[in-house]
Amino acid sequence: MDFTSAETSPAVTTRLARLREALRSRVGERAGGIILALIAELLFVLALLSLSIAPPSKKREESLMTVFGVTPEPTAEKTEQDSPKPAENASRSPEPTEQEESPVETPSPVVSPQPSPVPPPIVAIPSPQAAPAPPPSQPKARAVIRPGRVYGPADKGVPGDSERVGSGPNGEPLFAAAWYREPYDDELKGYLSTARGPGSALIACRTVPDFRVEDCYEIGESPLGSGIGRAVIAAAWQFRVRPPRVGGVSKVGEWVRIRIDYGVRTSSR
Repeated sequence: MDFTSAETSPAVTTRLARLREALRSRVGERAGGIILALIAELLFVLALLSLSIAPPSKKREESLMTVFGVTPEPTAEKTEQDSPKPAENASRSPEPTEQEESPVETPSPVVSPQPSPVPPPIVAIPSPQAAPAPPPSQPKARAVIRPGRVYGPADKGVPGDSERVGSGPNGEPLFAAAWYREPYDDELKGYLSTARGPGSALIACRTVPDFRVEDCYEIGESPLGSGIGRAVIAAAWQFRVRPPRVGGVSKVGEWVRIRIDYGVRTSSR
């Protein structure tokens, strides 16, 4: 129901005027005005509701109408016409067609290329050359001794020089030590008491004045891990060793190798 059209029609206006006169006569002019105002507001609210609710439902129906479609069912006559007749299909069975046998192509034999004959190598024939001229007469050979060349065993230095047995920490020559005085047993006993013997140790030390040594380090010990090398290095400050002789001259500051046997007697090598 469209309330907007009802409000604008003259019949409704006349009817409202009569209703207002009747209410004035019965309930009074003030009460009649209040009731009419309420009725007008009610009609206005209903008009707003009709405007806001009615279009969406119509729009929804239209959208539903556009989404779903109806397809007509095929009629019985058309189904009978479209269905193939079994009798005609049986009578019109396809005749087997004879396939033409294609000739089998035999592969042509592959002819491998024959290697071309290798020509024989050409041997260059040397051209005849003239006989060389005789060499000029040479003087007779004589023995010549060149100064500076030395024949025989290698030079081992001046007799009495110290024996070189290796290299020091920076590549310096290392010589076998010669005792100025062998250490006493009492000098070694306190240090070797912490080592496991019997065994031996090799150390290298640098010679200093007064037949002393310093900067010692361990070369090796036997048995390994016995602690003899560490004990000998601790006792080396007491050792009295001659500096090595090189070219017949004592060289203080050169490196020497010292061996200490634990459980036997001390020796220099």
